[in-house]
Amino acid sequence: MNNPPAFPLTSNWHNELKHYNGMGLRDYMAAKAMQAAITGCATRAEVGLYSDWAGFAYEMADAMLKAREQ
Repeated sequence: MNNPPAFPLTSNWHNELKHYNGMGLRDYMAAKAMQAAITGCATRAEVGLYSDWAGFAYEMADAMLKAREQ
């Protein structure tokens, strides 16, 4: 699975070419999926176990990355 940087940046500061990759696209997509899923929950009790949400978020991110390759 291809996991490019979420916000690739190339800088030519002081005539030295530097690459700053930062967060991977998979992590970015997982964070967005988790945020969207939890937004509708009003209380901590409704959220449940964060580890369950995290696993769900990465499953969704993996599916989005796979869909990008098609």
